[in-house]
Amino acid sequence: MLELRPNCECCDKDLPPEADALICTFECTFCPTCANDVLDGLCPNCGGNFAQRPLRPSHLLVKYPASSERIVKAHGGNRA
Repeated sequence: MLELRPNCECCDKDLPPEADALICTFECTFCPTCANDVLDGLCPNCGGNFAQRPLRPSHLLVKYPASSERIVKAHGGNRA
């Protein structure tokens, strides 16, 4: 099950469960601006591409809440 991480890993923008967010296959999570403009569409952690993060229906968020753990790394477009 997806964690639905609460923020962009690059700029720390809040990304609540209903927000427009992009993820890679490892669920690294980014806002569209960072994913497209800063990272050029490639995950700096694994080198993979991004996909739209799916929405979890609100009635399921009660039983399966989004993660509250914030992850922020200094990417700035540099690939690790």
